[in-house]
Amino acid sequence: MLATIGVASIDELFEQVPESLRLGRELDIPTGLPEQAVYAHLRDLAARNTSAEDEITFLGAGMYDHYVPAIIDMLMGRSEFLTPYTPYQPEISQGGLQVMFEYQTAISELTGLPVSNASVYEGPSAVAAAGYLAKLANGKTKFVVSRGLHPHSRETLLTCAHGYDIEVVEVPLRDGVTDPDAWAAAIDGDTSAVFFQQPNFLGAVEDAKALADIAKDSPAVVVGSYDPIPLGILAPPGECGVDVAVGEGQTLGNRLDFGGPSFGFFAATEAYLRRMPGRIAGETRDVDGRRGFVLTLQTREQHIRREKATSNICTSQALNALAGVVYLGWLGREGLVELGELLLQRTAYARERLAALDGVAALHEQPVVREFALALDVDGLEGVRRVIGRCQDAGVNPGYALGQAYEEHPTGLLVAITEQRTRADIDRLAEVLEQALVAERAGAAAREVRA
Repeated sequence: MLATIGVASIDELFEQVPESLRLGRELDIPTGLPEQAVYAHLRDLAARNTSAEDEITFLGAGMYDHYVPAIIDMLMGRSEFLTPYTPYQPEISQGGLQVMFEYQTAISELTGLPVSNASVYEGPSAVAAAGYLAKLANGKTKFVVSRGLHPHSRETLLTCAHGYDIEVVEVPLRDGVTDPDAWAAAIDGDTSAVFFQQPNFLGAVEDAKALADIAKDSPAVVVGSYDPIPLGILAPPGECGVDVAVGEGQTLGNRLDFGGPSFGFFAATEAYLRRMPGRIAGETRDVDGRRGFVLTLQTREQHIRREKATSNICTSQALNALAGVVYLGWLGREGLVELGELLLQRTAYARERLAALDGVAALHEQPVVREFALALDVDGLEGVRRVIGRCQDAGVNPGYALGQAYEEHPTGLLVAITEQRTRADIDRLAEVLEQALVAERAGAAAREVRA
């Protein structure tokens, strides 16, 4: 092979790499193993994980344990969907293009916005892509971001904004929701985009229309990051003055799978059609009048647009988006509403049940849909972590320790509800959490005596 490509040695292949950057030794990896030994090793590693099927989990914080119907696995496993990667020759990829088109239609209906792309990588990168869209649209130099936006989205946006040379101004929360006065004070003529989340990271339902209206006197693009499931019962972004709606699509037919993959959705008003990232599939008629599908817009660097690209992430997550549209079709319009109402009822019960425990209080009193924040009477973040550990030892994951991302809530616990959590599960959580808090107080007293 070396002779064929015209080099004398392996080292010559890498001569363009500076000497200082070369490892200069063999890789420190073990020797090869037979297949059965590799399988056993991977099995042992997998056994160290705890899945949502191994415990009763109330952990959410952006990824949720929803039921995934068998029809999704059946359709995703079909070779015509599973094996293709991307339609480089779209005219012979009619099935894949139709999936994109049907998916886009579903997301537009869900968000109340006229244009959707064929999906993006995941939720946080969709938020960052919306920021880049705003930069291209108005050239302003500031992003205004609610602290209620998911921490991962804020971090991703901050990283990308550094590359755009854009200032990021964070607006605090007040009583669990975005402080409207601070929000209004932060928005000015230099604001490129404003970002909020619905419901926000603390589970509270924001007044999306009021937040959007405040920004309308500025050049800012209004970006809302939405949980798609509550859109069955909440006002859609298109009715609230939101220009761009993005979000994490994992809840739509995608399992947790230890962190991924999933997909991000991205919808907008027609004014931003040509600024949107990724691909947009369209419907047309061929020369014989038959229904057909085309790639109407393809604005990625993968399509040789280089600096003109609106996205440099070469993945549309089409297979995961297929799961999303199958899930929405499986639920139907009425089913999505019924699911949202079920979450409302169970979340209300869980919030009331847990807040009644000694040493537990609601972190805020705002309306919630599927997730809510509590304050525990423990010694800071480490106390919350010990309580969580005790609950997990009893087979229940009580939620997310808010102090990991919000230093102003060191004793906060974020609890998530899905249709998989029954009333009996909620009662079990209350029982286990109460016992864990009693044990934590006893442990704190013992530590104080030793000190």
